[in-house]
Order: sequence, then structure tokens, then C-alpha cells
Amino acid sequence: MIDNQEKFFQELEYEEICDQSIFSDKVKGLLLREPLDYWDYVQVDTLHTLQKPLTSFKDEVIFITYHQVTELVLKMMLHEIEQIVVEKPPFEAFFIQKMDRLIRYTELLINSFDIMKDGMDYDQYNTFRMALAPASGFQSVRFRYIELYATQFKNLVRGDLNERDITEKPIDELFDSLYWKSAGLNHQTGEKTETLKRFEQKYQSELITLAKRVVGSTLEDKFLSIKSPSILLLNRLKEFDYLYNVKWPTVHLQTASHYLDKRGENKHATGGSDWKKYLNPKYQRRCFFPTLWKAQDIFNWKSQ
Repeated sequence: MIDNQEKFFQELEYEEICDQSIFSDKVKGLLLREPLDYWDYVQVDTLHTLQKPLTSFKDEVIFITYHQVTELVLKMMLHEIEQIVVEKPPFEAFFIQKMDRLIRYTELLINSFDIMKDGMDYDQYNTFRMALAPASGFQSVRFRYIELYATQFKNLVRGDLNERDITEKPIDELFDSLYWKSAGLNHQTGEKTETLKRFEQKYQSELITLAKRVVGSTLEDKFLSIKSPSILLLNRLKEFDYLYNVKWPTVHLQTASHYLDKRGENKHATGGSDWKKYLNPKYQRRCFFPTLWKAQDIFNWKSQ
């Protein structure tokens, strides 16, 4: 290492450079650092150790890797959303730029889903998936973060609750009424599935804290705070809403149908959910910016 440093400094004529007052201490510090390589900066070696299949089926690596890519895309989306929600007030140009990025990331998730549908052997997947229960994509906490950041809490509550309860009850009490909780229930017994119980044990407290923290500063709130939003911003918000809440779950549903019901078997999801309803926008009708849509539009989400 010392030899490398000496060679590096010699090449840069270190002593001569450091004598020049125009160079700050920070620049001198950079010169003291070892040369940076791509594999260290991106942590390539670590990244390639994170795929740990549970079976010997080759396509399980594809399944794991694709889900890890999805989680990284969700991380990029959260990175953009968090910048919007701290703006007071949000500047339209900044807001639109971030929405463009969110749309691009969502399109990436939509357009890449064929990797799951057409990129794995049917029989391999339907065999190795039996080793995965009770794990489920339902347990993606970043997906839940995005929902809480994107829209007012009331928009995520099940539609069968009356408006007074939604308005008056504190978030702690309403949390079990979130739309996605019903996918984690055994509807014959009313008991929570193991998938939901384990998710709640790990993340429930954190999600409740976030839900309280973003009250009044979600993407929806930021949009509503703009007195005369431009048509461009309105279109970007609607496009993101539609892509994230209709198109993406629809391609997910199509992929699930390909593997779980292609031959009329109607197999169970690894998490035990009624996946045909949970993934279908026709039933969920999740909407981040309801004031931008006509009621009939939301009712007919799937046909938008």
C-alpha cells in the first residue's frame, strides 16, 4: 500500500501541488487517499454475494436478483419523494423534475417484469417457490413507505369504513384498517397469516411513526398546497398514479396468473393472500391523488 501511495504522489507531484495555496485541505486529503476503483465504489464484490438460493434450481437466482433490483429501484424512488416532501413550499419545476424521475423508475418496474414472467422455467419456479413460504413480496416495506409518503393516510384505508371513523380515529387505531392488511388475513378464521404477523412484528411500529410524521406533507398535500398547479404537473401526478397503482400491479397480476393459474390450478401465493384480488386494481382501486380523477375513473381503474 505504501509503495502504491508513493507512486501515486510522485505522479501527481504531490509536494509541489501542496505548496500551492489554492488547494484546500480537502483536496490535499483526496490526494492522500488510495486511487478509487469501480468495484470498490459500487461494492461489486459484496453485491454479488447477496443472492443466497434456498434450493438447487438455477432460476431461483433470477427470482432473488430481480427482487433485489426492484428493492433498489424503490429505494431510488424514495430518495426522490423524500426531497419533495421537505420542500416548503414545493417549487413546481423541482416537483415536476422529481415526478419525471418517479415515472421513469415506475416504467422501469413495469417494462422489466417480463424477466419474471418469461425469464424463469415454469416447473422450476413452481417447485422452488414451495421453499419460500411464508415470505412474500407483500412484505416489501419500501413499497409501504412510498404509499405513506405519496398520499394522505385516509386514501389507504379500506373503503368499507365510514368517513367519520377515518377522520376522527387516530392513526394507531386505523392502522389495522389499511387496505393491504386484508390480504394478510385468513378470511375463513379472521386470523392474521404468518406472513402478516412477521411483517408487523418487524415494521409496524416504524410504519406508524412514519404515517404520523408525514401528516400534512405527503406528495398529495404538497400538490394541494399549490394554488394554481400547471397542467404539466397535474399530468405528471396522474401519470405516476396510473402507472404505479394500475399498470404495475396489472403486470404483476399477469405474471402471477402465468405461474399460479396457467393451467387452471389456482395455486396459493407463498404469503397466503388471495392474490387475484390483492394484485387486481379493479378490487384495490388504490389512488394517490383522488381529486385529480373522476369517481368513475377510479371505479374503472383497470380499464384506464
